[in-house]
Amino acid sequence: MAAETIDALTSTVAALQAQVDQLQDVLGARHLQAATPEPTLNTISTGDIDTFWLLFGGVLVFWMQAGFAMLEVGSVSKKNMKNILVKNFFDACVGAIMWWATGASLAGSNGDDFTSKGVGGFAGDGGFFMSTSTANKSAYAKASWFFGFTFAAAGCTIVSGCIAERATFMAYALYSVILVGFVYPPVVHMMWGAGKFSAWRSGPRLFGECGVIDFAGSGTVHMTGGVAALVACIMIGPRKGFPDNLPEGQPVFQSLGVFILWMGWYGFNCVSTLYIDGYAQSAAHVAVTTTLGAAAGCMAATLVGYLMKHIIDPNYVLNGVLAGLVSITSPCAVVSPAGALIVGALGGLVYVAASLGMKAAGLDDAVDAVAVHGACGFWGVIAAGFFATPYYYGVSYYGDRKDKCAGIFYGGNAKGSFMAAWACVGVIIAWVGSTMTLVFGAMKAAGILRVSAEIEDAGMDDSKHGGAHSEYKMEQAMKNGEKIESIKA
Repeated sequence: MAAETIDALTSTVAALQAQVDQLQDVLGARHLQAATPEPTLNTISTGDIDTFWLLFGGVLVFWMQAGFAMLEVGSVSKKNMKNILVKNFFDACVGAIMWWATGASLAGSNGDDFTSKGVGGFAGDGGFFMSTSTANKSAYAKASWFFGFTFAAAGCTIVSGCIAERATFMAYALYSVILVGFVYPPVVHMMWGAGKFSAWRSGPRLFGECGVIDFAGSGTVHMTGGVAALVACIMIGPRKGFPDNLPEGQPVFQSLGVFILWMGWYGFNCVSTLYIDGYAQSAAHVAVTTTLGAAAGCMAATLVGYLMKHIIDPNYVLNGVLAGLVSITSPCAVVSPAGALIVGALGGLVYVAASLGMKAAGLDDAVDAVAVHGACGFWGVIAAGFFATPYYYGVSYYGDRKDKCAGIFYGGNAKGSFMAAWACVGVIIAWVGSTMTLVFGAMKAAGILRVSAEIEDAGMDDSKHGGAHSEYKMEQAMKNGEKIESIKA
């Protein structure tokens, strides 16, 4: 009996000890939780993600300014290196101020471009100088302004390389102000905003309710810059020594510039979705077609150059890449990968033909800007009217009209996107060509367009920027039989 009592007491003690251990564990866990708060997950709104998407793209497009600078400095004489670099910086500075003052307003629709209202015709008409206040604007609206500025500055830079080595600084500043502030913005409004030609327009659209397919701006940006560059070439005349005795280019700078431009183009094209939430499929597809278009343009231009010259000409290699990129910029979101190869390859051929045509016409384009941006921009807009597929049109534009607004090679209505493409390029040629003819014609008549023959011979760096680079001075001294020490001194 005593043994059974002892066993019962032992079992009770053991059970109590187990309960005590359990309570200690619970109390210890609670103490640990009190000492270490639970981690919390701060969710990011889709608005914040879309805002970052625009900022990311804008930085890439702004980086293209460095690419343009390197390409241009590698295409001019060493006696003009400082001048062309300074002008590229002024592109960004003038572009920023004019986009703030008038450009964003004339380009804008409702809200996202700091306009008080948008109109469905030629241009926006409110919110100059951001007068609608930045304080009550969303982060996305501010990012949209920044993204638009980088495109405007890129379009302006196209002209600077074309007339390099002979344009006065005043002429450069004046055309930059007018192009970014007044000529380019209405094109943006008409083709991208609430204007009559826009495929994004919410109201009635022209051309079978389709509007123009100019997804990232073969026409709106590149052709606008190319037409302005063509007018400038005609008005300013060729450089001394054109076409056979021009200075040798510097392929290292040119190649670096094209690689930078190619990189920045992914911001130019992919981020033209304007949103990433819900548009990742479109953005990723654009990255594919942009890559293939550039590659095909390079290979096609290089092949044609080899057949003509029996050498692999670096100029055709580099400009072939740019030709493919410009060509695919309009249709990048609506063509298949195979279609991108065709568009890019034909763009390379368009570039070669246009470059040869410019030289045959006696027009001196220092960086082939007219052939690359003007001619290939033209082709890119038209190509969308041929090669847009119903499926990809529905992914990036509107599924309810994908069949009738597809390219004519895919059963689309000929009076839809195809006709809209021709109307788009016609309007750009008429508007930009006429306005820039007035601008450059007036500067030529006033005698402020081109530098004197003496300044052109000496170089812009020597006359405007404190002297040419020492490397150029030493090269000239060696040609003249002078001692290098005297130049260094």
